[in-house]
Amino acid sequence: MATHSARLGLLVLALSLVAPSPIKADRMTVRLATATSTENSGLLQRLLPPFEGRTGYRVDVIAVGTGKALRLARDGNVDVVLVHAYEDELRFVADGYGVNRRDVMYNDFVIVGPLDDPAAIRGLQDAADALRRIAASQSSFVSRGDDSGTHKKERALWQAAGVMPSGSWYREVGQGQGRTLQMAGELQAYVLTDRGTWIAHRRIMPILVEGDASLYNRYGVIAVNPARHADVNYMGGMRLIGWLTGVRGQSIIRDYRIAGEPLFFPLAVGP
Repeated sequence: MATHSARLGLLVLALSLVAPSPIKADRMTVRLATATSTENSGLLQRLLPPFEGRTGYRVDVIAVGTGKALRLARDGNVDVVLVHAYEDELRFVADGYGVNRRDVMYNDFVIVGPLDDPAAIRGLQDAADALRRIAASQSSFVSRGDDSGTHKKERALWQAAGVMPSGSWYREVGQGQGRTLQMAGELQAYVLTDRGTWIAHRRIMPILVEGDASLYNRYGVIAVNPARHADVNYMGGMRLIGWLTGVRGQSIIRDYRIAGEPLFFPLAVGP
């Protein structure tokens, strides 16, 4: 007659054969931390469903500022990051947290603002000079203030302008790109935004400053290093990276438009 321990062992074995394996189920999920601009622009809604349909993977998207996305990756809480802060991305890889960084796409930052343009920056091609004029006139400016890629770029531009922004005219809102842009429109304030989100939000306020080389906005994708976090879905993450930087994914990026206007331009595969 089987002992109690033997019967319990047989029961556990039987349940293991019929119950779904949480490890295998998790292997078919890829956790992607990405900048809010990729989601706010609608691009991910075009890019991810074809990948999921072809591969069987499900992509769980966490849209946050670039700084938070990299922190999530550093802690092993996601499998892949798609962000736009080039120097921080290189540091993330150099410190051993990420591997296989690849360029994905680019667009540019622009400064938009109220039609009456109280700081008189319309038409300038020097972004730092534009910020200097905004500060000098104490015209309202809305900042994301969230350590995102856009916020990092904004801080670099203020530094180039020789200005430490402060006072009632400067508001840090701690919001994603889309909401920050909306708030700037409501307040009739200046704001730095990526062009894609501006287009996706029906061109809230006019572009006043564009074309400065310092406004170039490159996006990179990185897999979390499995040597650092053994439980990350490295294989699924690399499948997603392959899709984003492959011919099909790059063509979706190239062809994605709103009102006939492109939002992003592919970098991994030429035209």
